Amino acid sequence: MFNFSGKRPDNLGVKDGKLASCPGSPNCVNSQSQDPQSKIEPLPAVSIADLKQVIESMERTKIIEETDNYLYAEFTSKLMGYVDDVEFYRDSNENVVHVRSASRLGKSDLGVNRKRVETIREQLKK
Repeated sequence: MFNFSGKRPDNLGVKDGKLASCPGSPNCVNSQSQDPQSKIEPLPAVSIADLKQVIESMERTKIIEETDNYLYAEFTSKLMGYVDDVEFYRDSNENVVHVRSASRLGKSDLGVNRKRVETIREQLKK
C-alpha cells in the first residue's frame, strides 16, 4: 500500500503573530497571505473550543495541538491517504481566526484546501 501522508512540517505554529506562509504551490491557502493565489478570508472570531468541535465533526481528522489561541489538525484524504496540515490562530487584536491549510505532498490540490476552509466557515455559522 502506498503512503502519501508525507512528513509533518517543522515550520508550523504561530511565530510573531503569523502562520507559516504558503510554499508558492497551488495547494495551500492562508488568510495572512498577500498572494492572490493563496489568499483566503480569515474566519470569524470564534473560540478554539468551537472550532475544535467543528473539526472533530469532520471525517478523517486528528487534532495534533491545541492551546487557548491555536489549533493544529491533520486531515487525511479518503482515497490515497494524503495529509493536509490545517492551522487556526485566534488573533484577538484583529478579532478574527487566521487559517492556513496546506497539502504536504504534490503540487495541485484541485481546490481541496480552499473548499475545506469554506466548509468550516459555513459550519461555524450554524
